[in-house]
Amino acid sequence: MNTRLLLIGCGKMGSAMLEGWLAKGLNADNVYIVEQAEAADKLSTRYGIHGVTDVREVPQDFIPQVVLFAVKPQILPEVIENYKPLVRAETVFLSVAAGKTITFFTSHLGEATRIVRAMPNTPAAVSRGMTVMYPTDNVSQAQRDMCETLLATVGLVSWVDDETLMDAVTALSGSGPAYIFHLVEAMAQAGEAAGLPSEQAMLLARQTVVGAGFLLDASDETAATLRENVTSPGGTTAAALNVLMDQTNGLPELMTRAVEAARKRSVELAG
Repeated sequence: MNTRLLLIGCGKMGSAMLEGWLAKGLNADNVYIVEQAEAADKLSTRYGIHGVTDVREVPQDFIPQVVLFAVKPQILPEVIENYKPLVRAETVFLSVAAGKTITFFTSHLGEATRIVRAMPNTPAAVSRGMTVMYPTDNVSQAQRDMCETLLATVGLVSWVDDETLMDAVTALSGSGPAYIFHLVEAMAQAGEAAGLPSEQAMLLARQTVVGAGFLLDASDETAATLRENVTSPGGTTAAALNVLMDQTNGLPELMTRAVEAARKRSVELAG
């Protein structure tokens, strides 16, 4: 992998991506990272890449194929215009900053900028993420492939052809890990209410969700089929699912409301 990469910010997710790229053969000499001084030094020492504190320290003859924004969304407006001199046809700007729209980038970098907006989620930190991407019309197929290859190192990748769908993506897969974590909390609380000690209830809830996830991942069956496989008519699982699957106040209705609330908030935050 000989992609020339400029990575802006290298926190937990950025580091996970970087480790994945290097493990798959990305040439460390082709990577520049813009970070604070201490972090830049540590990254240079640890990975053998070039760490700088300002984009102006990047050599003029280094033309990145991908400029990847991995900084926090609230920081991006303060630094983005520093990268305007890098806008050219051979460079695609890939952003994993939540809530930052194509309009945000074109307003700061210009209409000619080739941009891919991406929404990963936190399991990307352990290479089990789900990333959805949306490109501007001027992004070439080769640039799409390059972005997909980079983000496929930390999980699965999907594309949408309508940017407004990124709000739904944010609400489902972007925020989704938090829903699963809360499910573990709720299951543990229910276990306590049923008489289990708190630590044991949490152990059972946590491992049940982790194990079910692995089973789903390893199986060719749908989630519905796997559910049906462990549900005996008139049994304990069926009794619980009668409550959870109630169409009026069960999990489907609750989850629909939760995802819609997140989608609306995503729209609001995007301005």
